[in-house]
Amino acid sequence: MDIGSTIRAIRKRKNITIAQICEQTGLSQGFMSQVETNKTSPSIATLESIAEALKVPLAYLLLRKEERMHIVRKEERRHTSSGPEHLKVSHVGTTKHMRMMLVEFPPGSSTGELPHAHEGEEVHLVLQGKIYAEQGEEGAVLEEGDSFCWNACTPHKVKNVGDEVAIVLISVYTEEQGDWKVI
Repeated sequence: MDIGSTIRAIRKRKNITIAQICEQTGLSQGFMSQVETNKTSPSIATLESIAEALKVPLAYLLLRKEERMHIVRKEERRHTSSGPEHLKVSHVGTTKHMRMMLVEFPPGSSTGELPHAHEGEEVHLVLQGKIYAEQGEEGAVLEEGDSFCWNACTPHKVKNVGDEVAIVLISVYTEEQGDWKVI
């Protein structure tokens, strides 16, 4: 863990000196310097007082880099295609167990002729257009602003039944890390 570098980065971003941290926490400047260079590991109680002085939650100091906020700018999104009709997929964000994407369905296109199944749970929000969603024996027409969710292990498919491009925001949760299958 690289707690010291995190503390130093927060302190510098907030224009706080080591002396100011030491004044608030009662720690010595030498000890704080060792903490910031990762030469010593402070106790939880010490970290708590440093977090208070920095005005950040203690939990934030304990996060690993991959657990912190990750920003994906619109122009930086990864784009792929999915299914037999090569639907345009724009990857919005990914965590260890979840991914979110925007999928464009041209008029008449679908996730495939036959329903398919895969591991995970999905939540869909129709942002534009009109789609038909089917899972097992159930089906429904959904329009802009409508949402639906399902366990993806039951065969399902989605089809654009409107006259314009349909755009659907999809979040997929899986137990397996990064086990990303097609929609």
